[in-house]
Amino acid sequence: MRKAVCYLWDNYKSEIFFGLIMSVLLIASTFLSRLIPEEFFDSFLNPALSFAFGIVCVFGATLCLKHLEHNRIRKTWAIILLLWGFWEFVMVALFKTAYNPFQVGNELMESVPMQIACVFAWMLLIYPSISIRPGRFNWGRSALSLLPLAVLGVIDYLLPVDLRILIALYPIWLMTVVAKNIRKYRQWCEENFSTLDDIDAQWIVRYLVMVVLSGLVFYYLCLSDDPARAFTQQWYLMFVMSYTTEQVLYRPDPWERLRSTVVEDEKEEPNSANAAYREILDAWLEKEKPYRNPDFQLQDLRQVLPMNRTYLSQFINAEYGCSFYHWVNGLRVAEAKRLIAEHPDMTLEEVSKHCGFSSRRLFTQIFARETEVTPREWSKKGQ
Repeated sequence: MRKAVCYLWDNYKSEIFFGLIMSVLLIASTFLSRLIPEEFFDSFLNPALSFAFGIVCVFGATLCLKHLEHNRIRKTWAIILLLWGFWEFVMVALFKTAYNPFQVGNELMESVPMQIACVFAWMLLIYPSISIRPGRFNWGRSALSLLPLAVLGVIDYLLPVDLRILIALYPIWLMTVVAKNIRKYRQWCEENFSTLDDIDAQWIVRYLVMVVLSGLVFYYLCLSDDPARAFTQQWYLMFVMSYTTEQVLYRPDPWERLRSTVVEDEKEEPNSANAAYREILDAWLEKEKPYRNPDFQLQDLRQVLPMNRTYLSQFINAEYGCSFYHWVNGLRVAEAKRLIAEHPDMTLEEVSKHCGFSSRRLFTQIFARETEVTPREWSKKGQ
């Protein structure tokens, strides 16, 4: 248990802080929303928020389509934004007819509105699905995950049974399926890249935190007797959509980075005769020190080793007993130790850049993980 907590803290501390800050803001907003007069909220603020939300979605979709550049993630997110924006404009029209399908009360909402909310949860979880496994994602396969919800809806309609609890658990099942693949995705990143700062491993976790918080706000709204508390849900979802659109547009796609490198061709598979490859690789590393480049990738090893990416990854794991990411950063830490010992006049910032770390923060984090002391403590110890 302690090991699991330490792993989560070491790898996702910024996401934990982000979740705590957003939780505090949502709780404060929920209580402050009680100050909003109910009539003012129903007649003006709620439809105004829905209309603004729809504009945000359409504008975000336009930006994604304008900068599509054959990026499937941007295309998928644009479709999600357009669908959500269309729904918000429909809601504005419904407000004019005094009909609100999400009317709240003292009990959980009826099953039909809950099923609608589950469909939107499914839409929100499409983005992490395609980010983690873009080559295996398609809308048809994703639509199959709606089948359990459809079955629950049919049973709830035909039989006199209350399935609202099972319907409420549907988004949790979707979240579990996505979260199950995050570890595999992170492992894939470590097998191909030496720096994970600009890769979506942490961002996807942050996105899932936002989705979980939006679900908690929704279910709290179901139990609330104050419709004005929907104000919190509306502004928060606008924030989620805006923030995610910015990340989709400007955060590098690791899959795209691999596709932009040399196209893989058929190379021989490592075998017992390839033991000399390690000597060749070690000599190249000693001479060229390619790990000093923060963008050093697994594919770069093909300059000296005649293998495709799959066999390169297997070769590194077999010969060095770790992933490409941990292997390269071990080389960087060893180089940092040498520089600290031979050049005591160099600042730790200079050492960090010289060894290929993308930031001083990452340098300190990885150095401490490898040596159990910080670079500054190591430097003082050496003196």
